[in-house]
Amino acid sequence: MERLTLILRLDGELDMSTANMLRQTIDGEIDKRGIRTVILNLQNVQFVDSSGLGVILGRYKKLLPLGGKLKITNVPPHIYKIMELSGLPKIINFYLDEAHAYEEGRGA
Repeated sequence: MERLTLILRLDGELDMSTANMLRQTIDGEIDKRGIRTVILNLQNVQFVDSSGLGVILGRYKKLLPLGGKLKITNVPPHIYKIMELSGLPKIINFYLDEAHAYEEGRGA
């Protein structure tokens, strides 16, 4: 069976006002389409708060027992610093760009 990948290019702020919509979008795709890899491109994200970090960690935890992966790409330095303080890079793989994230794990 082909492992489906969902690539999301986020824009703006990932905070209390947007986190729930992101969670619902990702969970819906996982449940409806059998998505097993989610790539989050954060290139255009200006701000992340604890709600945003929580939704990222929650999707990681949802995918893990399904044999899936959450990958994060194109993280601006100020956003990476926040994620680093929260410990996310210790459990979630970060990539330079979407191409590297997509190819990793495909045997290419």
